[in-house]
Amino acid sequence: MIWAIVLAAGESRRMGTPKLLLPFGELTMIEMVVRTLLRSQVDKVLVVLGSDRKKVRKRITGMPVITIENPRYKEGMLSSIQAGFQALPQETEAVLVCLGDQPLIPVSVIDLMLECYKKTRGGIIVPIYERKRGHPILIDIEYKNEVLNLSPDIGLRALTHNHPEEVQEVEVDMVHILKDIDYPEDYQSELRKKEEV
Repeated sequence: MIWAIVLAAGESRRMGTPKLLLPFGELTMIEMVVRTLLRSQVDKVLVVLGSDRKKVRKRITGMPVITIENPRYKEGMLSSIQAGFQALPQETEAVLVCLGDQPLIPVSVIDLMLECYKKTRGGIIVPIYERKRGHPILIDIEYKNEVLNLSPDIGLRALTHNHPEEVQEVEVDMVHILKDIDYPEDYQSELRKKEEV
């Protein structure tokens, strides 16, 4: 079973307002991300909540996802990844770690990564665009204990540095894997790109 973990716990300090609740077309940003995952080949979706958890949960109520709260969300993104990994059931085979502020990642990219994993059965799979690595990242469950013990100073990057021979790059024609939304200008730029699609 392959799970997607959606990181939706951040404080949006640079945005100045809860960014996952910002409108993105007819939906909010978090709804866009979750809906895409539900249309993909992932088996289950887990959303990690923290800041603004009540409002974010309300937006995805009714969607077939599981939510958990990360009480350590102020410690940064790694704490939410670790909370997600700790909540996974024993039969989990792999985890797709997804950013809650990448609403333009399409189903095709997610499914391409899952197909790569199913062919090779293991390792760490990352999408690349013009030789640059982006998100989401697919991690075999064999790395669970290592993820739970990573240092917040380096974060999840340490996993790919520690196992370069296990990293498989999947080339995609999609610049959105490199873009997340931190500032108001990022939001406006991604909105314009959505209208162009």
